[in-house]
Parts: sequence; C-alpha cells; structure tokens
Amino acid sequence: MKLETAMVFLIFFPFLAGGLAYLAGRRPGRGGEAVREEGTGGRLRDAVAGGSAVLEFIVMTVVSYLGISAGAAASLDIPEVCGLGLHFEMDGFRYLYGCVAAFMWMTAAVLSGEYFSGERCRGRFYLFLLWTLGATMGVFLSADLYTTFVFFEIMSFTSYVWVAQEENGPALRAAATYLAVAVAGGLVMLMGIFLLYHLLGTLDIGELSVAEEACGEKNLLYAAGACLLTGFGAKAGAFPLHIWLPKAHPVAPAPASALLSGILTKTGVFGILILGCRLFPGDRAWSGLVLALGAATMLGGAVLAVFSVDLKRTLACSSMSQIGFILIGIGVMGLPDAEGSAEYRILAVHGTFLHMVNHSLIKLVLFLAAGVIYRNAHALNLNDIRGFGRRKPLLGAIFLTGALALGGVPLFGGYVSKTLLHESIAACGGGAAMRALEYAFLFSGGLTAAYMAKLFAAIFLERNQDPVKQEGYDRRERYMKPASAFALTGSAAALLVWGLCPHALMDRAAGLAQGFMGITGTGETVDYFSPGNLKGGLISLGIGAAVYLLFIRRARDGRYVDAWPGWLDLEELLYRPLMLRALPWVLGVACRSLDCLADSLVVLLRKTLYRDSPLPCERPEGNALTEGVGRAMNALQGLGNRTWRRKSPLHRDYVHLAAVKNEQFRETNRIIQRSLSFGLLLFCIGLALTLLYIIWW
Repeated sequence: MKLETAMVFLIFFPFLAGGLAYLAGRRPGRGGEAVREEGTGGRLRDAVAGGSAVLEFIVMTVVSYLGISAGAAASLDIPEVCGLGLHFEMDGFRYLYGCVAAFMWMTAAVLSGEYFSGERCRGRFYLFLLWTLGATMGVFLSADLYTTFVFFEIMSFTSYVWVAQEENGPALRAAATYLAVAVAGGLVMLMGIFLLYHLLGTLDIGELSVAEEACGEKNLLYAAGACLLTGFGAKAGAFPLHIWLPKAHPVAPAPASALLSGILTKTGVFGILILGCRLFPGDRAWSGLVLALGAATMLGGAVLAVFSVDLKRTLACSSMSQIGFILIGIGVMGLPDAEGSAEYRILAVHGTFLHMVNHSLIKLVLFLAAGVIYRNAHALNLNDIRGFGRRKPLLGAIFLTGALALGGVPLFGGYVSKTLLHESIAACGGGAAMRALEYAFLFSGGLTAAYMAKLFAAIFLERNQDPVKQEGYDRRERYMKPASAFALTGSAAALLVWGLCPHALMDRAAGLAQGFMGITGTGETVDYFSPGNLKGGLISLGIGAAVYLLFIRRARDGRYVDAWPGWLDLEELLYRPLMLRALPWVLGVACRSLDCLADSLVVLLRKTLYRDSPLPCERPEGNALTEGVGRAMNALQGLGNRTWRRKSPLHRDYVHLAAVKNEQFRETNRIIQRSLSFGLLLFCIGLALTLLYIIWW
C-alpha cells in the first residue's frame, strides 16, 4: 500500500466505519422492527466498531513500520476541497503519534462493549467515537494550518456528543461548557489563520519558519500567534481555558474520558508545538509567554487535583497539570541559545514528546480502570468507592502501574520524561526566573505523587466506613469480563515495558520525532539513574509524601472532604457572568443604540432636508387601487342592503378603511427599511449567497 493511499484510508475510513456501525445496530429485525441496543443488531454493531478500530491500528502500525524503516516521508494533496484544499503529511512524529492514537482508540472501543452493556444510545456513541478518530487522524497528519483547523473543528463537534452521552443535567451543562470553549476557541483560531495567511502568504507548516523570517510586521505576527494559541490552548486545557476539563470528565463515559484526556488534549498541544517550533523558534518573548501559561497550568491543575474527592475529576485536573509540564517543555525548547550550546533544547524536545506519549498511555490505563470501578460501584466519590479494590489484585496492579508512572517513580515512563524536562530547565540558565520555575516544577511533581497516593490508598488499601458496602465489594468476584481484562492488562503492560526500556524505546522514539520540532542533532545520552538525575525525582517524591501525610490524611478526619472554595470556580466566577450576562447585555445595548441612531438620523433628514411636500393632484387619502377596491366593496355592501331591504348595523366606508390599511402597511415597511437591522439582514443574505457562489465554483 502506498503511503498516500494509506493516509486516505487512515483519515476517511473511520467516517465510513462509524456510519456502518450505526446502521448495523439499527438494521431491520423480524416484522420490520428496528433492532436497536441489544440482540443481533447490537452484537453486529459492537463487532463493526471494534473491528474498525482494530483495523485502523493495524494499518497505522504497518505503515509506520514501513515508513520508519525506509526513512520515508509522504505528502498528500486533495485540491478543490473547502476552497484551499486539504494537505497531509507523514513523518517521524506523525508516524509515532498516529500509532499512539490508534492504539488508544482500539483499546477504548474494545472496552466500550462491556462499559455500555445495557445502556441506551450505544450506536450513537460508536458513531461519534469513530468519526472523532477520523478527525483526530486528520489533525495529526495535517500539513498546513488550514487542514488542521478543518479537522480540529470536526473533532470538537463530534466529541461534544461524548460529553453529553448521559443526557442528564450535569452532562448537558458540562457539554455546553465544552462546546462553548471549543467554538469560541475555534473562532479565535480562524481569525489568527486569516491574519497569518495575510502576513506570510502561506499556511504550510514546513514553510512557516522561512516566511516568518521575511515578515517585517512582528507585532501583527504576535497577534496572529496569540489567536492561534488561544484556540489550541482551549483544546489542550491550558489555563485559563481549562474550565471544561474538570466538568466534562466526571460526566463523560470512561472510554471517552480516556480519549479526551489522552489524545484530544494532545491535538491542542500539537498546534502549540507548531507555533513554538515553526512560527516563533528562538523567540524569547513567545517562549516566556508559553512558560508562564505552562507554570500556571501545571500548578493550578495539581492543586485542584489534591483538593478533589471525585476519582475522575481528580484525573481530569491531573491532565490539566500534566499539560502544564508539556507546555513548559515547549517554552524551554523555544528559548534563544545564548551560550552556543543547544543541549538544553534537545533535552526539552525529547522530554516534551515523551511526556506527551507517557501522559496518553497513563490516562488510558487510569481512566479505563476508573470505568471498571464506576460500572461496579456506580459511584465516583472516594468516600463511596473506598475499599472497592481491596481483594482485586489485577485491577490494583493495573491502577498502580499508571499511578507510579504519573507520579514520576524511577523505572516508570513518567520519571524519564520528567527527568528530561527538569534537566532542560536546569541547563538553559536564565537566572532567578528559571530557578523559580524549577522549584515550581519539582513542587508540582510532588503534588502529583500526593494525589495519586490518595487515590490508590482510598480505593485499594483502606476500608469503607460502611461495613455492608465493604462486604459487597469484597464478595464481588466477576468485576471484569475477559475482553475488558485483556484490554486493561495490555495497556498497562505496554506502559510498563515502555518505561522499563528508556534507551531502547523512549530515546529512539524521541529521536524519530525531533525532526518535526526542528532539531537535527542527537545530543548526549542521558544517564537517567545517575545520582544527579535521581535527586530531582526523589525531591518530588519527598514533597509528595509530606503533602499526603501532613495535609491529605490529617485533613480527612475519617472522610475525604473537598476543601476547595466553591466561589473559586473560574467558570461560575468569571466566564458565565461575563459571557452569558454581562457581554450579551452590553452588546444588546450597543446594537439597540446604533439601530436607534440610524432611525433617528433618517427621521431628522426627512423632517428637514428631505421634507415631503403634498402634490396638488394628490389624492386626499389612499391611492387609485385602494379607492377602486373600496368603491367595489361599498357597492357590494349596498347591494346586500337592498337585497335584504334593511341597512346592516356593520355598515362601513371601505374606501377609508382600505386607505388606512394601506397607510399602515406602507409605514411598517418604511420603518423596517430604515432600520439598521434590516440593512444587516440584507448584508448577511448577500454575504451568504456570495460564499455559496465561491464554494460552488
């Protein structure tokens, strides 16, 4: 199979497969009735959806192996689509992250069969699960920012259904927040794309660096970059646009949460990588902005996770924090080289890519394990699910693998990527600001270890305060079906092997991906288990132990309590009052004022400069048509009176009545035509027709 053909398959096959899976679940049964959630149609739908995800992973793996072995890159152009055409490319970074995405979708699809057992709207979930896979592949394989934007928006709308899957109050509210952030971020991103294309004349990712050097309007270029950063940061869950993360994950199904956290946030990181490595390489101001956002995201997410007592919300806040770690790596790799050595940049590039992969695999394991817990305990609050895993060694080992990797414990993947990021911060210099960033990095790593210790201890070590509930948890033997156990065990094993082979697997993968980030050198081999490198990891683990023992356990008093002030919810404190109340009121007043101003100006001109004067031959009221119609109606009325030899009590002068109605109609039309709203309506209609004409031709 040619690489170009493979790209077409990888991107567009999931859209076709999603439709087939949906139709398979609704195929006609006996008597013409639709077979929906269960039965033959349900099993066929599950097989189509799972088989499609498996086939996608196989094709992606084979293509990546052949492409990497041959050292081949490929590009694909599909002209006359969406105006500018669609452009795709495959290289080392895209090969590897495409495999990660396909593996996660395959695992989530396999586990979804058990997770949604007995649930409604399973066909809808599979439909949008596969459509989002196609859109995500389109983002990662895109070769220009316009193609990135097209599939980015498709992905936002298809994944919205995941959050709203349960269709209850919290799910619909969280879905509305998710969609609002996605749409607002997409619109701002589109403005940035327009401005960037105007400044550089190209949106091709490979040509951005050369075009940026020739651009003389740096301030406008920063404005375009800020718009794009807003759009990509909204999807990545970066502060202060992270508000959808803690709300969407607790209500979304666990397979969807794993993909939202592990992969969809990385599409935003993918865009921020393009900005840092291709549009603003070596730009201190831009890198400083990304570092500041990364530090706020890293610390904020870790603090929220420490306070949270909901399993999936804790993991969601953890995702926000880990995205902050990745943003710090992107910021460091973009710092200018002041001392003639680019070693810190290579460390940052490798650490950033590896932490992206680590976080994806870790959240796949943790969220799918959380899904098993929820399907059995029907709860997520730590006080309710406490003690669930005491006699479940397989689930405990799977969860512990993800927890240790996320906490940065040596011999696990998270330790390797965090060590690279920490060493890049220490090696780049930068004075007091970078030292403060290093301390914040180590402290956030300690908070990560603390909240993961809290989750593991509560679920797998402690006993539930309700003896009846604990007895039920202890007696529950069949808590996972073989397919789910296989998917979870395979994911944890892949994560474990990945972390145990830092040089054979992780370093080689980072070396293949670094070309996308503009790095060609190899750098020195890092001794991950030297005393100097172990020191940073041990400091973070020590901080984590202190926070857990002195704060989490002492503050619990027998129960886990969320002590985070409710009024500090950024969505309720800022976004909803501003976007849903203040901004609509201000815009409404402004539009109404402009509308009244235009109407007042028209009335003033008609009463002064364009004042009407009556014509000598003008009719006293009405016109020839109204007079003719009125006379005819009067004649019919008179004929009726003579026929019945009496005068109707409802006798009317229809000439006058027709004239009055005509005047009312004309005055209404004049008011509408003079209003600003009517002019804007005509403008929008004309603009829509123009766009339809352009798209058609």
